[in-house]
Amino acid sequence: MTFDQREFDIRCEWGEQGVRHLAPISDAVIIVDVLSFSTAVTVAVGRGAIVYPYGKRDGSEVPYAASLKAKLAGPRGKARYSLSPASFADVPSGTRIVLPGPNGATLTLLAGSLPTFAGCLRNAKAVAAAAVRCGKRIAVIPAGERWKADGSLRPAIEDWIGGTLGT
Repeated sequence: MTFDQREFDIRCEWGEQGVRHLAPISDAVIIVDVLSFSTAVTVAVGRGAIVYPYGKRDGSEVPYAASLKAKLAGPRGKARYSLSPASFADVPSGTRIVLPGPNGATLTLLAGSLPTFAGCLRNAKAVAAAAVRCGKRIAVIPAGERWKADGSLRPAIEDWIGGTLGT
């Protein structure tokens, strides 16, 4: 059974299934992945960088970054830029970054051409205001995490809290 939430202007559901069910009936999507993707994006964009989310880390991200003349973010602690928000603290304005990630980046791409925002604790009110300018039907998607053993969703309380701040 699916609760489609059509009757509500602000909708909320977790992870990939949330995007798949709510994006088609929404005017905008807010992806909330507080401890990494969304916060890293806000730091990078706040410094003037351009971020391209990429869902896979299977080797295909290398030619993709090259095609955009962008730097490729890598593993935390091993690359200049990564899903760590601190890695973008001094990124030069105009830098193009491909940011692969299994949670926030993947969900962002699933939203397709629908206006999609990276929401976190730093920008909750600003993202909510921007999303409402796209229309009144807003899908808030806390990313959660994926269990490595079976890929199932593990809800993350920080993503839930981040998703409720802008409302």
